[in-house]
Amino acid sequence: YLLLKVENRELYVKTTLRELLVYIVFLVDICLLTYGMTSSNAYYYTKVMSELFLQTPSESGVSFQTIGSMADFWRYTQGPFLDSLYWTKWYNNKSLGHHAQSYIYYENLLLGVPRLRQLKVQNNSCVVHDDFKEDIAGCYDVYSEEKENTSPFGLLNGTAWQYYTEQELDGSSHWGRLTSYSGGGYYVDLKITREESAETLQDLKQNLWLDRGTRVVFMDFSVYNANINLFCVLRLVVEFPATGGAIPSWQIRTVKLLRYVSTWDFFIVSCEIVFCIFIFYYIVEEILELHIHRLQYFTSIWNILDIVVILLSVLAIGFHIFRTIEVNRLMGQLLRNPNIYADFEFLAFWQTQYNNMNAVNLFFAWIKIFKYISFNKTMTQLSSTLARCAKDILGFAIMFFIVFFAYAQLGYLLFGTQVENFSTFVKCIFTQFRIILGDFDYNAIDNANRILGPIYFVTYVFFVFFVLLNMFLAIINDTYSEVKEELSNQKNELQLSDILKQGYNRTLMKMKLKKDRISDVQKALQKGTKELEYEDFKNSLRQLGHAEHEITEAFAKFDKDGNQILDEEEQKRMRNDLEEKKVRGENDLRWNIMRRWITRREGVHFRRVRGNSAQGFKNFYYWFCGCGLVGVAFFAANTHFGELPSLREASGGHFCSPKAPLGL
Repeated sequence: YLLLKVENRELYVKTTLRELLVYIVFLVDICLLTYGMTSSNAYYYTKVMSELFLQTPSESGVSFQTIGSMADFWRYTQGPFLDSLYWTKWYNNKSLGHHAQSYIYYENLLLGVPRLRQLKVQNNSCVVHDDFKEDIAGCYDVYSEEKENTSPFGLLNGTAWQYYTEQELDGSSHWGRLTSYSGGGYYVDLKITREESAETLQDLKQNLWLDRGTRVVFMDFSVYNANINLFCVLRLVVEFPATGGAIPSWQIRTVKLLRYVSTWDFFIVSCEIVFCIFIFYYIVEEILELHIHRLQYFTSIWNILDIVVILLSVLAIGFHIFRTIEVNRLMGQLLRNPNIYADFEFLAFWQTQYNNMNAVNLFFAWIKIFKYISFNKTMTQLSSTLARCAKDILGFAIMFFIVFFAYAQLGYLLFGTQVENFSTFVKCIFTQFRIILGDFDYNAIDNANRILGPIYFVTYVFFVFFVLLNMFLAIINDTYSEVKEELSNQKNELQLSDILKQGYNRTLMKMKLKKDRISDVQKALQKGTKELEYEDFKNSLRQLGHAEHEITEAFAKFDKDGNQILDEEEQKRMRNDLEEKKVRGENDLRWNIMRRWITRREGVHFRRVRGNSAQGFKNFYYWFCGCGLVGVAFFAANTHFGELPSLREASGGHFCSPKAPLGL
């Protein structure tokens, strides 16, 4: 029974090791696939574009990041914005030679023309108090789609003064700093040259394109760098809240839309094919496991993780096919006419989602490695600790978040009107997490409320940081100590590291870098006392690279009473048996050496006999006598003349027995 249990354990571990090796190949493939689609140049491309369009100031010192009013908006668009968009000359005022097309920084082609789009709210969309109706003529509420203005205004003719729906513009919604905005609105496309675009912006300014109802303006354009095969899709956003002023924000997406261009790209294609094969293999494997285990399949967290990885992989494959089809369909349409706006926002959005999905999938794929190394004692301690203290942590978490959210509401109500980090309830939550980590601005709290600010801060740090957080750590530490003590008292089972160590030691033995098995067993016996337990014997030999089933067979051969302990008599029999086999092995080795030496000498002397019969016969005689003397000396040196064995002992010898594992 013990041998069967050991063999089953070893088979299970070896099967896990094979699965781990296959999974490592899959993990390498998905890493190559994911990182192969990214470029180290993407960050620098984004950095260059952001510095150019966000930080370049006008003559009055206004940059995009410092826009604070509608007047600042026009100063920026008519100055740094146009200067950054249109590059048609070298630094020495010589033409770039690309007709009218703009190459930003001489390398980045401006695709089509930029587009400006605004969203407005209706007048009287809010209610003015009776006391102020005589002084305040109109009321423009915060933005919402229900209160959006869709009526023509201004000059009435032209796209800048007519409303277009999101479907008509093939647009998409945008989540800004204040709220979410629809993809429709009033839009105007700039021109192919700087001079014409400047005239268009001047007309918009003179005819009051922006007014009290304006809530947001989008500036969209795209550039392409052929040197690194990357698109940069930019959206500059200026929100005009109902409070007045302006809030700038931006969205810069650097993506690789043209996938298969270089040799490396075609190597990634092969990785994609291998990835699809792996996913098909894992789908079949999980279906078979689900068929065998039924609902019990979902009781394992690792099976759920397998499903998550497979689902994300299938979705990523679907996204990739969809993105490739859309790029091939839209690329020609967008670039056919350079005088119109090229809307790459849709493609950039889906490419970003595809990259995000691959990133999440790769994260879970790395986490899945813990499934295969759970045989490690350290991992067992970690998983057992988390599983055992889960209920205690859940109960503690309820108490913790009651206090935590109570302080978040208190901070929002006390400091929300003056401190940016407390301006919304969500920001309060993240600010309090930062306080736990030691990252906070106490002066802002103190300036907002000199009395309640310090009270809020001191009580929060005391109750949440010093009390509740340390209770959380105490729960984990106490459970970890219990688990560690229990595992130390348990019998050591075969682990994945033992299989790897055995394979390594066996390789050394085959390369003649490891001593024979008999010496290993003798070392294990030397560590024993009057009574040698099986666990001590097994651990000693397992460290030397021997398989557990071989150790069990060797131990069971001499453990006649089956009590898992070798007494002095049983240890003595094992030592004697090992010594006999060691001597017999050394004799066999010496005899083989002598035989090879005799064979070589025979060839030498018989060749001499054929050359000279008389002298050859004489030499042969001396050689024969010498061999006889050597043989007698060899026999005398290696024969033990003790008491002759009885017939029963002689019949129970090991002369014809096959060689057992470990030399026993």
